[in-house]
Amino acid sequence: MLTIEKYGAIDIGSNAVRLLISSIHEEEGKTTRFKKTSLVRVPIRLGADVFKDKKVSEENVARMVDAMQAYQLLMKTHKVVRYKACATSAMREAQNGQEVVQLIKEKTGIQIDIIDGKDEAAIIAMTDLHELINTDATYLYVDVGGGSTEFTLFHNGKNIISKSFKLGTVRLLNGLVTENAWEDVEYWIKQNTKKYARISLIGSGGNINNIFKNSGKNTGKPLSFLYLSSYYKLLNSLTYEERIWQLNLNQDRADVILPATRIYLSAMKWSRAKDIYVPKIGLSDGIIKSLYNEKLNTK
Repeated sequence: MLTIEKYGAIDIGSNAVRLLISSIHEEEGKTTRFKKTSLVRVPIRLGADVFKDKKVSEENVARMVDAMQAYQLLMKTHKVVRYKACATSAMREAQNGQEVVQLIKEKTGIQIDIIDGKDEAAIIAMTDLHELINTDATYLYVDVGGGSTEFTLFHNGKNIISKSFKLGTVRLLNGLVTENAWEDVEYWIKQNTKKYARISLIGSGGNINNIFKNSGKNTGKPLSFLYLSSYYKLLNSLTYEERIWQLNLNQDRADVILPATRIYLSAMKWSRAKDIYVPKIGLSDGIIKSLYNEKLNTK
């Protein structure tokens, strides 16, 4: 007998706030299916406040409350039976982070969990990659956000090691990433990948998704290091306004896409990867999977 439930995942990042609603299809004796039903993204750039002023501004607090009220109504309309809201780098560092969480709870009923970098990396690692990952290959999963980037190394289908670094697009735009921070990431990647002969990257995040969409590549096919390098040169050759007009980018994408591409290219260089796969999954998908696992564990 087929059973269908809807789950919701709210990802409160440093560059945007997203709601993913997924349908969970279960039938006895068959592999459970996770089908994306709706994805809503609001470009509230919390990192622009927090990484400079250490607080979420009053304006963005009000925008967050509005967004959470809208998301609460959307989940109600979709008849979502389980949900989880996770806040990442910006809210971790905001001095008024807990106050904002409490206010949103009072105004909307939505409980937000502020997760640390280790938890964020672990949730992202839960994403369903079995269709992409070959059990006899090695991959470096790179999830680039506004405030941090999470790296996970997979070998022979197993999660070997994960690490979160304060290397994010909004931080880079605001000149808040030191050379030492870049060196720490370089050292970690080289140390953990040096013993593997051949590595491919798996890239997640809105920026790499956008680049893949514009590439015209078929789903499941990788982008090459050469292609990404050429695209990075193109981005650098255009002004912010030209990126919006010529590449049809959103305003809040046209600036962060540059530092994001730099992070992916650096990770490919340091891990000696020639290709990057873009499965269009991220923290929201990991949250959905974690909710399903919690359900199974309570049976």
